Amino acid sequence: MKYDIKTYNVIAQEGLDIFPTEKYTINQNDKPQALLIRSQDMHKTKFGTSVLAIARAGAGVNNIPLLEANANGTVVFNTPGSNANAVKELIVAMLILATRPVVASAAWAKKIAGADVSTQTERGKNHFAGTELLGKTIGVIGLGAVGSRVARAAADLGMRVIGYDPYISVEHAWKLSNDIPRAEKLEDLLRQSDYVTIHIPYTEKNKDLINTEELKQMKPNAVLLNYSRWGIVNEKAVVAALAQNEIRRYSTDFSSNEIIDNDKIVITPHIGGTTLEAEVNGAKMAAQTLRKYLETGNIINSVNFPAVEMPFDSPLRLTLIHQNVPNMVGRITTILANDELNIDNMINRSRDKVAYTMIDMSETSAEQLTKLRGELMAIPEVIRVRALHRQ
Repeated sequence: MKYDIKTYNVIAQEGLDIFPTEKYTINQNDKPQALLIRSQDMHKTKFGTSVLAIARAGAGVNNIPLLEANANGTVVFNTPGSNANAVKELIVAMLILATRPVVASAAWAKKIAGADVSTQTERGKNHFAGTELLGKTIGVIGLGAVGSRVARAAADLGMRVIGYDPYISVEHAWKLSNDIPRAEKLEDLLRQSDYVTIHIPYTEKNKDLINTEELKQMKPNAVLLNYSRWGIVNEKAVVAALAQNEIRRYSTDFSSNEIIDNDKIVITPHIGGTTLEAEVNGAKMAAQTLRKYLETGNIINSVNFPAVEMPFDSPLRLTLIHQNVPNMVGRITTILANDELNIDNMINRSRDKVAYTMIDMSETSAEQLTKLRGELMAIPEVIRVRALHRQ
């Protein structure tokens, strides 16, 4: 069969080229099998039961209704790390802009005119003295794909780095230098840091992670940077802290009416991952992830389903999405046994309230396969059944 991929937003052509034309069409069907998106608000965009998967070319998935996807049996993917270098480089730029009045001095120099331009420049430069990052302390909240890169870049700039991430993965922990100490508590990081930068996903638990109490723990001359997600920093608290000189500056990638027109706040229009390279990386990674799932059933980088990978060595593979309740595997395999179908290989994984089972077996007739799918879907807790044939 051919799969149709529906795209939203502008998806880099390098990503779309991942889909071979003999197996895929792009935006050719009213009932696509997968969606490839960036910032499209899927809370307001209905997707039908034909949609097997949604891939977000980016890290954040707050624009996708995950509970609805679970109920629909739709696997949601993101592309962690695809824009990590782009965000890291922007953080380095914002750190420098927080220490050196580059924009103000360039605007001043642009207005100089007359025969004594050189003399005026020399006289004026003392109004734009800055400080250096060398020797300053930066606290990095979140040491994942972006945070770990920021930590290494800051260390290369001669800064003292403190990390805080109670949920750091083993993979990212191994990549971090042993010279980067990790704070046991958030307040320990806040009290010591001249700069604090945030790189964690938004969750209800992380909402208002930086609020009035946390801001009071920071140095009066500290700079706070949020290039992670809106909602992690309480903006009313930041505005109040700046007015009371409890911190010096706030830089963020997320605008709102609460923080505009404030001389102590620098807002960029969500450009953290907006580079040509990052957009290509995200599109390619999302496309590759979709292909793997659609053609083999294997799941990687899903935000709502467990990671499941198994070599596809048998002629036929069944994939089942079902509720995570006791004895599901037994009920599934009993049906196969009653139909005298032998299992070559099998794997079952769960995540919260959903589970995923893959079963490899010998090829069977179309009639037998139709009967089997009907029997499996008759189990009340089964949400979706797919049959994949090895290519």
